[in-house]
Amino acid sequence: MKGFGAALTGACMAALGMVGLTGPLAAQGFERNILTGGPTGTYIQFGRDISDAAEKCDVTLKVRESAGSLENFLGVRARPHTQFAIVQSDVLEYLNTFAAEDEELARAVAGVRIAFPLYNEEVHVLARRDIETLQDLTGQRVSIGVEDSGTFLTASLVLDLAEVEPSERVMLSADDSLDQLLADEIDAFFYVAGAPTSIFESPQIDAERFHLLPVTDPTLQAVYQETSIPAGTYPFQSDPVDVVAVKAVLMTYEYNPRRNAYHAESCQAVSDVAHVISTRFRDLQENGHPKWQQVDLTDLPPGWDVGNCVNTGLSPSYELRCEGGAAAPAAAESSVNRVYRREICSAVGC
Repeated sequence: MKGFGAALTGACMAALGMVGLTGPLAAQGFERNILTGGPTGTYIQFGRDISDAAEKCDVTLKVRESAGSLENFLGVRARPHTQFAIVQSDVLEYLNTFAAEDEELARAVAGVRIAFPLYNEEVHVLARRDIETLQDLTGQRVSIGVEDSGTFLTASLVLDLAEVEPSERVMLSADDSLDQLLADEIDAFFYVAGAPTSIFESPQIDAERFHLLPVTDPTLQAVYQETSIPAGTYPFQSDPVDVVAVKAVLMTYEYNPRRNAYHAESCQAVSDVAHVISTRFRDLQENGHPKWQQVDLTDLPPGWDVGNCVNTGLSPSYELRCEGGAAAPAAAESSVNRVYRREICSAVGC
């Protein structure tokens, strides 16, 4: 895929230079961190919701901004004190595909696990009014997100699969993309995020000048999930827009608590947060970002396993005192993913 291969190789080589940091770190100065995304996206709001819920259980989880999904995926593998990250599921799929052919990439992917499936992220394409379809982006100046972001990956795949070739693929953040679109420096930009996302609530987006493009290419609908952004989701949007979506997931790492003190602390951090999310899930749905209401904790993406430290936190015997209390999940089974499904169904209902 154009652009993606180079970004993947560069990011993974940087990560591989850091992988030794994950193992031998001492527990002294230990932190719990979650990599999210930019300041206006849904990832960071979800991270804050999880952090707020954890605080009620006396668990401090720091929310960190990032470029997005690809950086987040590799960050879980390579960065110290980074036990969680929110990642788009197509990153998982394509990393697995490339890892089968690349030994070094396989090393970077090894040990990464699922904590929880989250919500579907809509592919937003904000464009000038005279650009009516995805195919009309051919020959235009299009921002596809910053390198290492999930938007960059998905936008690159969408354009390639739909056989659309802009005159220029610009790599900008969502905020910079909006500024350049308003200034007529670019013609459209991609942003992959759960709707509603705050950047499109800007009063500067004039409905007479700009609109969201429908993303209805049959090839894309075969790869991604078909969905719609309802009318009125954003101030400039009077009609529903048919698009495609990709699932966001919460990633973690397969820490071995018997390996060293750092792994033991990190495994406990994963277990603590897993317990928080499962037992306070209803509160997250009622008081968190609206996308929590669309989360199905049993909808695991294929090809990836749940971490053992996650299942530890779902155990009925796991002890974590939380403000307000919560019912414990049911007993475990043998397979890690069957354990996960059973415990989640017990905790939140299926």
